[in-house]
Amino acid sequence: MSKFLDKAKQRFKQAFDPPRRSSDAGDVVVAASQMPTDTPGAFPTETDLYRYRKQHGVNLGSWFVLERWIADSPFRNAVAPAQSDLDVAKGPNAQEILEHQWDTWIADADWMWLAERGINTVRIPIGYYHICGADPSVLNGTDFVDLDRVFAGAWARIVNALATAYQYGIGVLFDLHAAPGKQNADAHSGTSSEPTFFKKHENMVHTIHILTTFVAHLTAFARSHDPPLPNLVGIELLNEPQPGSENKAFKEWYREAFSVIRAIDSSLPLYISDSWQTDDYAGFIKASGTPFVALDHHLYRCFTGDDIATPAAEHARRLRNGSDNTPQTFARVAGELEGAGGALVVGEWSAALNPGSLHGASDERQEKRNFVEAQLQLYERHCAGWFFWTYKKESPGDTGWSFREAVDAGVFPSEFRRRVTKSNVHDGDGESDVRRDLATEKALNDHSGYWAQYPGDYQHWRFADGFTKGWDDAYAFASMSQGASGPFVDEIGFRGPWAKRRVREHIAEKGDANIWEFEHGLSQGLRAGAADLSAAA
Repeated sequence: MSKFLDKAKQRFKQAFDPPRRSSDAGDVVVAASQMPTDTPGAFPTETDLYRYRKQHGVNLGSWFVLERWIADSPFRNAVAPAQSDLDVAKGPNAQEILEHQWDTWIADADWMWLAERGINTVRIPIGYYHICGADPSVLNGTDFVDLDRVFAGAWARIVNALATAYQYGIGVLFDLHAAPGKQNADAHSGTSSEPTFFKKHENMVHTIHILTTFVAHLTAFARSHDPPLPNLVGIELLNEPQPGSENKAFKEWYREAFSVIRAIDSSLPLYISDSWQTDDYAGFIKASGTPFVALDHHLYRCFTGDDIATPAAEHARRLRNGSDNTPQTFARVAGELEGAGGALVVGEWSAALNPGSLHGASDERQEKRNFVEAQLQLYERHCAGWFFWTYKKESPGDTGWSFREAVDAGVFPSEFRRRVTKSNVHDGDGESDVRRDLATEKALNDHSGYWAQYPGDYQHWRFADGFTKGWDDAYAFASMSQGASGPFVDEIGFRGPWAKRRVREHIAEKGDANIWEFEHGLSQGLRAGAADLSAAA
């Protein structure tokens, strides 16, 4: 595996150092972009590969934050009501039970299985108490204050997860699933008590301390590791918060969190939950002006009365229908976020359907498969990434919630990513360059023709510059796929943040006049290059 990744790194450097070329679309010259090492200000780097590529992921549920319906055995000695991490921690032999779970739930064989099937990123839920091995002060004033001995060993396993994931070319998104006082009413937020996160201001203040502690220690570990670890794709500040009437105060909390975390690491991608208020929080991200913030939406169709009453086929049809509410919301929000330099991800989803939705189905497996494929189609069209909930369960047979079971049973398609072929990467034959130049010329003509209706001072060469740059970036990511992603083709998923970085480069080199033309060209070029790759597959 180490030789495999060394080859990936070399190919990554080559992919972003194409020869100097001229285009037939006007006087357009694309300067060779030098592939740097991971140094401040350089772009792109190996870290950027992990952070900007489209994420095809799973959640590693019940590795650290336990959920009894996923893994029952860690609850065998838990105190009543035996539903949360705190219940387990207060029971006898808690340290031994938890450390056994941390050491056995995800092993090398699991990482290999995931990588071989095209998973390139994992979302790992943690509780604030799992950080106490790095800094015991995170437990001060909380329900876990006297339990540092039980949880101290979690930190070594958390950082080891990041290092091990890198060995398999997998990125890691860490998600604060449990905050002091609980940010929602569910037991997976750490305790079986009522939530007080939003009722007690000190909980919100302390969580800022927890996040800064986590980011400082985690990024220090990644930098000091030999070799340095480039696969930390971001931090999700809080899972499924339910602010209720405290929505305004919560947004202020987010702004403070953005500020203090970016003071520690100015480039670390940040993820926030939409609290099932997708348009509202998309608008918040846009208004915040904070670069590279991703909005996390969770989509399930098995809990509400309407979910239960809706047949599986209808669930799938609605997700495929561009005029239906969910696809319209995805299209609208994804576009708004991309323009603001952000992105939309689906941090949790599943193949699970309520029995009511499968009532009378002649082939339940096929109904679930259709439902999964409808979701994948939606997410691939509009999202920068997705994470199936969850990777596996302790008890076998659940093809709705266990990704591993779903793949093995054919509920989840085994071929959900494009594989590397000779025709969908740069092989030096120049065919893709010819198609790029033709596409650039056509796009430039269309662009110039449209704006000719509106006399003004334009610089259409910037549009052509952007289009060519976007196309080349799309193909460069595909070329890198021969390394870090094994047999799978990578593509730029976080187009909004990527475009903002390219725009800053362009301004520094050529000024900011009519910069919108470069940005429009880049956006079209990224999509055209990706479409050409798909057609060549």
